[in-house]
Amino acid sequence: MGGTGKTTVQMPDNVIRDASLAAEGNRKIEWVRRNMPVLRGLEERFSREKPFTGLRAAVSVHLEAKTAYLALVLAAGGAQVSVTGSNPLSTKDDVVAALADRGLHVYAWHGATREEFDEHQLTALRVTPHFVIDDGGDLVHHLHEGAREFAGEMRGACEETTAGVLRNTARQAEGELRFPVIAVNDARMKHLFDNRYGTGQSTIDAIMRTTNLVVTGTTVVVAGYGWCGRGIAARADGMGARVIVCEVDEVKALEAVMDGYRVMPMVDAVREGDFVVTTTGVKNVIAREHIAALRDGAILANAGHFYDEIDLDTLRELSREVLEVRENLTGYHLNDGRWINVIADGKIVNISAADGHPAEIMDTSFAVQALSAEYVVRRDALPPEVIPVPDEIDYGVARLKLEALGVRHDHLTEEQRAYLQDFNK
Repeated sequence: MGGTGKTTVQMPDNVIRDASLAAEGNRKIEWVRRNMPVLRGLEERFSREKPFTGLRAAVSVHLEAKTAYLALVLAAGGAQVSVTGSNPLSTKDDVVAALADRGLHVYAWHGATREEFDEHQLTALRVTPHFVIDDGGDLVHHLHEGAREFAGEMRGACEETTAGVLRNTARQAEGELRFPVIAVNDARMKHLFDNRYGTGQSTIDAIMRTTNLVVTGTTVVVAGYGWCGRGIAARADGMGARVIVCEVDEVKALEAVMDGYRVMPMVDAVREGDFVVTTTGVKNVIAREHIAALRDGAILANAGHFYDEIDLDTLRELSREVLEVRENLTGYHLNDGRWINVIADGKIVNISAADGHPAEIMDTSFAVQALSAEYVVRRDALPPEVIPVPDEIDYGVARLKLEALGVRHDHLTEEQRAYLQDFNK
């Protein structure tokens, strides 16, 4: 553990939109801090123990108040922290200003172009990180491609998303992964709560605040029945909607049936759907044939990581006019007279059109991130593989959360432990 002798890197000036927004950003950070007791406990321990002294970190997660607090917790542990966003539409300029105000290196602003976004990420990597906190695998991608010169001291990365884990698993399969990546997304204390309850609530929140329409009594089509899709379906069902699930995996499709939902092909589902939400990680989930079948007035949203689940090019091609009908809501007036509406240009709806997951949910996800980063730097050499989160971190975060909630639970007796050990011999 510890630094390499070269404890700091001279970084470029911060790239932010408006420094005067720092006060509002700081208020947001303090609010989430009060509602993230597990991460707050880690901040207190890290402040005492300084596990990241002499180490440098690059952080690229949806850059809003909860992420900012994670970056500050790493800094409290002694790290030199460089921060950028993982999505231009999720970046909050007031939070960016607050991080700069608190002395971190920050390179991001809301609504950055593709070129600006890439430049912000590459600038953040100039810290020459020992470890990376990533969302979607973009920083790790840069460190393997155009920014390999900044990867020389990398001890490992921690990946937040399903999409990022898949990207790095593919890189490992090709023998090209240069350093270990902890699959934070696959931890039970991440995907069982963040993906399911966090995505479920925040997606419905984004739909409701953007459209100002009722969900109760409508038909909601959910494409993909992974943990995110399960969460969205459950929240829509709880709001009183009729839920249809579209799924290519036979087991997941059967699970959706057993959970009480109708399952059918997308081309049939869109004929009924008032709201259609994609969460698959696959392109063109809503393609030309589905656009042709959509009911008039349908509202489309994407809760998946990548932008191309909805074929917007075809939607534009088939439209006589395209206009903003409400903030974050684009109306496509098709040549046949139908109106199809898309929230947040098909980008990640719960972050682009709302505030992302609740603080209490991200408390456990970011605790797993912080402890996984500590795990990486405390070990001299982990293999260049996608590595599961150790059980002691997963269960440890669960215990901390239960304690924070004041929840007591049963424990095995010694007799029961011995019985299970004998039974498993």
